[in-house]
Amino acid sequence: MSTTYKKAGVDIDAGNQLVNLIKPMAKATQRPGSFCDLGGFGALFDLKKCGYSDPILVSSTDGVGTKLKIAIETNQHQTIGIDLVAMSVNDLIVQGAQPLFFLDYFACSKLQVEIATQVISGIAEGCKQANCALIGGETAEMPDMYKEGDYDLAGFAVGAVERDLILPKQTQAKDVLLGLASSGVHSNGYSLVRYILKENSLNFFDIAYDQKTFAEVLIAPTKIYVRSVLEALKTNKIKALAHITGGGIVENLPRVLSKNLQTKINYDSWQMPEIFKLLKKIGKVSDEEMYRTFNCGIGMVLVVDKKDVDEVKQILQANGEEVFEIGELV
Repeated sequence: MSTTYKKAGVDIDAGNQLVNLIKPMAKATQRPGSFCDLGGFGALFDLKKCGYSDPILVSSTDGVGTKLKIAIETNQHQTIGIDLVAMSVNDLIVQGAQPLFFLDYFACSKLQVEIATQVISGIAEGCKQANCALIGGETAEMPDMYKEGDYDLAGFAVGAVERDLILPKQTQAKDVLLGLASSGVHSNGYSLVRYILKENSLNFFDIAYDQKTFAEVLIAPTKIYVRSVLEALKTNKIKALAHITGGGIVENLPRVLSKNLQTKINYDSWQMPEIFKLLKKIGKVSDEEMYRTFNCGIGMVLVVDKKDVDEVKQILQANGEEVFEIGELV
């Protein structure tokens, strides 16, 4: 019997089957400018059809870290793709950019078509939430590189912003900090989460609170802020934005501020979600470590002039956001 690629652990037919299954998902994410025929060597996008006059392209790439371990170990693959999209498109809007298109990279030991389809269906859902076209991707089957059952994800997003609308702008003392509520742990700090559970002999199927297991709470997808923030950006009254990821508010917010400014945060201005309280308590984690590792309930921060706070808040709330005035610049 002859030697085949399949014998070596790579199933070309499974890969082709996956492409056929995800083509309708990609087609459903179409937006002006996109071409959705998967299978070519490159993905095309027509920027002219988006109506920009002097556009600057903005790009971002990310993964979802060890949150993948929870998806794999609990067999919950449906929403991890939303996390993948969120981590990149939330970074794009920080520059004032509208996400245009997204590509994914899915790597595994052995391609399990059903699982991969669930993952990519989550990616397509994330793209819909961000009004971003899924125009291509790559699936890599690599036996010996990954353990059986494992897979890894990376995402790549490109957006555009008019040259004169690029953020951040000049910020100043007394500018107000508006925090948008997170949907949970999002996609950062999961190595610490897993360590806390392991050190306390807890597993993902133990009850965390409100009859919900740790798996249910921790797998909740990262909130995508694109639509609400883009609406608020139309006022031209947002000076800066910070996506609160690894490093928390403590390390992410200073990245977008003008020189010689510091943040004065009122940590009592919002209620820390239950999952963070629980992790802090059972893990004996200090306040300082919590706020520099997790989002602790605030997933995005906006910097606005004091006189514009009410207008911006109203727009964000009308678009479904829970908004807190969390401090000011000094």
